[in-house]
Amino acid sequence: MATKNMLFSGFGGQGILFAGKFIAYKGLIEDKQVSWLPSYGPEMRGGTASCSVIVSDTPVGSPIVSNPDILIAMNLPSLDRFEKAVVPGGIIIADSTLIERKVERDDVTVYYVPATQMASDEKLGNLANMIIVGKLLKETGDYTEDGIKASLDKVISARHADMKDVNLKAIQLGAEFEG
Repeated sequence: MATKNMLFSGFGGQGILFAGKFIAYKGLIEDKQVSWLPSYGPEMRGGTASCSVIVSDTPVGSPIVSNPDILIAMNLPSLDRFEKAVVPGGIIIADSTLIERKVERDDVTVYYVPATQMASDEKLGNLANMIIVGKLLKETGDYTEDGIKASLDKVISARHADMKDVNLKAIQLGAEFEG
């Protein structure tokens, strides 16, 4: 596996930090070294939000991801801001419901997932983030049912236990999406 440097970015309220925390917990559960560093504008909801996530076989030296191997862009400002920073050969996963333009680079692998529309169609509320996570896990070969369920147990509190199944459904939808 070596090291995966990931950057999740979008508007506040899209579940960017939750998605990053989920991936970080999944790494911890699988005995990886991890770092999760959230960042958001002063508005929280509606402002910009991003988080750096590093999952590695070796200790993580710095929590900051300047040049991600993987970019999750949940809105156009995020794609505009971070597209050029992705390393050549990296991956960009874009929510094509909210991002109408195509990635301008040809040295990265791009997946366009209409996650916001899919969440709406399936009546999953605001779980476009977890649809994107499902696609990420599938495309990186990290999709393991046990790891996903254990991670959901960590990031979803007992008070919101009813949300585990709907999050699992969103992850599965993303993993099954071909496009």
